[in-house]
Amino acid sequence: MGRNTAFLIAGAGLAGAKAAETLRKEGFDGPLVLVGDEHERPYERPPLSKGYLLGTAEREAAYVHPPEWYAEHEVDLPLGQAVTALDPAGHEVTLADGSRLGYAKLLLATGSTPRTLPVPGADLDGVHSLRRLPDSDRLKELFRSASRIVVIGAGWIGLETTAAARTAGVEVTVLESAALPLLRVLGPEAARVFAKLHTDHGVELRCGVQVAEITGTDGAVDGVRLADGSRIGADAVIVGVGITPNTSQAAAAGLKVDNGVVVDERLCSSHPDVFAAGDVANAYHPVLGRHLRVEHWANALHQPQTAARAMLGQDVRYDRLPYFFTDQYDLGMEYTGHADPEGYDRVVFRGDVDAREFIAFWCSGGRVLAGMNVNVWDVTDPIKALVLSGQAVDPGRLADPGVPLDALVP
Repeated sequence: MGRNTAFLIAGAGLAGAKAAETLRKEGFDGPLVLVGDEHERPYERPPLSKGYLLGTAEREAAYVHPPEWYAEHEVDLPLGQAVTALDPAGHEVTLADGSRLGYAKLLLATGSTPRTLPVPGADLDGVHSLRRLPDSDRLKELFRSASRIVVIGAGWIGLETTAAARTAGVEVTVLESAALPLLRVLGPEAARVFAKLHTDHGVELRCGVQVAEITGTDGAVDGVRLADGSRIGADAVIVGVGITPNTSQAAAAGLKVDNGVVVDERLCSSHPDVFAAGDVANAYHPVLGRHLRVEHWANALHQPQTAARAMLGQDVRYDRLPYFFTDQYDLGMEYTGHADPEGYDRVVFRGDVDAREFIAFWCSGGRVLAGMNVNVWDVTDPIKALVLSGQAVDPGRLADPGVPLDALVP
């Protein structure tokens, strides 16, 4: 395999698979290697905490491509082989078995790893996280056998697994250090909606608490002790306290790393032949005018398509607005745009918040930064247009369901 012709993708998840697909669609006919540390062929992660975990979707639906696709498109797919070292100057990577692969262009799609909880008992049997297909399999089995679980962390993964557990009839206590679930993502105005959603479905939600210890008997979890000395009994504990981008190899190789591999709007790193996409990429966003690392499905789906085209020398840039979605109980939501916790001055609601059928708009100086539609559909395009317009919108008209969203776009 000549180093002057091979394209190498490190990370065989959704981002890596979509990059490989795009390279072939764009006419790249050279050697193409997609290497990953998992033993599963590339799959999408949303089903792991949504349909597959709930039992409403089959396992096969999670995979990006059918198994024969890789051979048919001449994509070499060595699974169970982590990339352990990068040599950008020598255009080589080292794999876990000590072998080396050369490349002309390299895409880092190495994703991220769930953070662990730095407390005693975090390594007991019955402490779970959710990132990979086997994790989802274990949780599905857990929900069939457990009567009470504790979820630590009220972010998206924590709340989605909570909803799946409650749907399965398991009693759930959610522990969150912030004052509300999703507070750092949505701010207090919209976060209250998700707090009430879960308490309405029988979740014991305890916010503003600190976990001191996960307790156990004979090496297995039996509860969680809080900093105030109180204890909550549990058959199992699910930890969802965020993820960390997998950047250690990139940093050791001298690439610029800062909350991810730093890349430009073309997804090119500080080395001209190394690119990054997905969870691991801290990318300059030309519309938002800043670097941003996005940990959501839409980013892993679309960003590598731009990276692949850039690897081929095309004049491209990644300028899609951030987008994510969730499904919890009877609530479906889409969020478009980006609003920092301290970057907006008001939230405007349109619709019935109590009935959980509304759109929320995060605004700054009258300008819409982001919009979230809850159980209201087919409005993503006008929300996107409002954000991209950059123009101030009258908040009274923005809140009025009688004014079509399209009419608000300058």
